[in-house]
Amino acid sequence: MLIQSRDNGFIHPRSSEITPRGVYEGRRDMLKWLASGAAGAAMASWAARDALAQVAAPGKLAPLPGVKSTVPGAQTMEKVSDYKDATSYNNYYEFGTDKGDPVKNAGTLKTKPWTVEVEGLVKKPGKYGIEDLIKLSAQEERIYRLRCVEGWSMVIPWVGYSLAELIKKVEPQGNAKYVEFVTLADPKTMPFVGSRVLDWPYAEGLRMDEAMHPLTLLTFGMYGEVLPNQNGAPVRIVVPWKYGFKSGKSIVKIRFVEKEPGTAWNKAAAQEYGFYSNVNPNVDHPRWSQATERRIGDGGGLFAKRTKTQMFNGYEAQVGQLYAGMDLKKFY
Repeated sequence: MLIQSRDNGFIHPRSSEITPRGVYEGRRDMLKWLASGAAGAAMASWAARDALAQVAAPGKLAPLPGVKSTVPGAQTMEKVSDYKDATSYNNYYEFGTDKGDPVKNAGTLKTKPWTVEVEGLVKKPGKYGIEDLIKLSAQEERIYRLRCVEGWSMVIPWVGYSLAELIKKVEPQGNAKYVEFVTLADPKTMPFVGSRVLDWPYAEGLRMDEAMHPLTLLTFGMYGEVLPNQNGAPVRIVVPWKYGFKSGKSIVKIRFVEKEPGTAWNKAAAQEYGFYSNVNPNVDHPRWSQATERRIGDGGGLFAKRTKTQMFNGYEAQVGQLYAGMDLKKFY
């Protein structure tokens, strides 16, 4: 992970720093890390990052094209991140805590057959094969920013359709206030499931109006192809105005509930990761600032130019009304 010191602005890759303090107790702190010479090793690792990628360009996976979306905010003129960056620099703790671990380890994930169970407070619960889910609605390509809490970002062309399409089909009951997403937790194919990093299975959740917002994407592909394993195959959520960890990967259950569900990072460290987790540059993480970000692939490595973080990741015009009247420092 990329940690920004409030004192000197130096950024260094420490994937463990996002985890609760108890998990990485005993590891060297920043000064020891710098003094040890690990900074140079980390920079060398950054330079060798491309070698970790199993695929360097699209064309290796099954095609999944989508028509250009007309949903407001679903397109951007920003430069799209390189495929090799988006598929080799990932957070997916079931396959390891370092950015290069998922691309190395996620090949063990079996995505066929795959079933997503819809349950809870709905009139039409059921189990959906991945093929049936894909056919439920026309696929769209949406170019969304992805902003992670550690200070890095990308721009990715995702393929899917609004989660609202599925929600309308299953007909939530009147007392369904939240939607919970549960990720596969298979220790046979996910080597880090069972570690102390998180409470498995990984779970995330949205308020119903957030889930119904047209920008919230039920996602099956990226760059015109099906999702690579390390990016959450075969189905994930993408919520572009929230930090990336809110967008659950490799989903096996979608549950409709009345009370706010417990979510993975909130349960691990509630003082650091709130339920809403909207991108808000005015709310610092307890151990670093969220005011700026660094675009992966723009060059400069650890010392790449940083830009000002936008409220709601740049989607304020589309989603700001969802939080009217809320104290966004309290409900972080």
